[in-house]
Amino acid sequence: MVAAEPPSDSTLARLEAITRGFADERVTVGEFVDHLEGHAIGIVLLLLALPMCVPNVPGISTIFGILLLAPAIQLMIGSQRLWLPNTLRKRSFSREALAKTVSAAAPTLRWAEKVFRPRIRALTGFPFTAFFGLQTLILALVLILPIPGGNWPPSMAIAIMSLALMQRDGLMAIVSTICAALSVIAAYFFFYAGVVAFQWLWDATAKLFGG
Repeated sequence: MVAAEPPSDSTLARLEAITRGFADERVTVGEFVDHLEGHAIGIVLLLLALPMCVPNVPGISTIFGILLLAPAIQLMIGSQRLWLPNTLRKRSFSREALAKTVSAAAPTLRWAEKVFRPRIRALTGFPFTAFFGLQTLILALVLILPIPGGNWPPSMAIAIMSLALMQRDGLMAIVSTICAALSVIAAYFFFYAGVVAFQWLWDATAKLFGG
């Protein structure tokens, strides 16, 4: 149970207040998500996007892309709270681990809150969030595809969008759309380059062993 509500729109302030408020040593995923309220979808999208913002092991982006589908669809339909299956909601983690995670993320979140701040708030509410949900869904599908080097541009666009929604920053939400468009174009070129490279390697191998 949480004792007090966070004092501001700050994502970090909300996380710190929620963490301090839990009385039990173990916290269920359901309790944590419920107290995030309208921030839940944005935080989950951010957590899923951040690991993919750097070049990663091939195939990992496919897993994260699949995990991104559910929150993206919920964002599209205007869901105010993140829906999770009961089996996941009942899973728990230690309050100490949560406190350490929030503490480790604090410097990054403080920096983000200087860049992302309330501007053009109307763009961060429904029905505009339906568009950003569709944008995220498209980027998640790009992540699912086995495109060499194609995971980090869409992941960065999703991370920017999620931070923009959490901080009610409509201007940066627009920036995320521009980044999303560029990331789709980049993914196409990465895919094309991969096909050309594979074809060249196939032809070279055929010539080497065929004659």
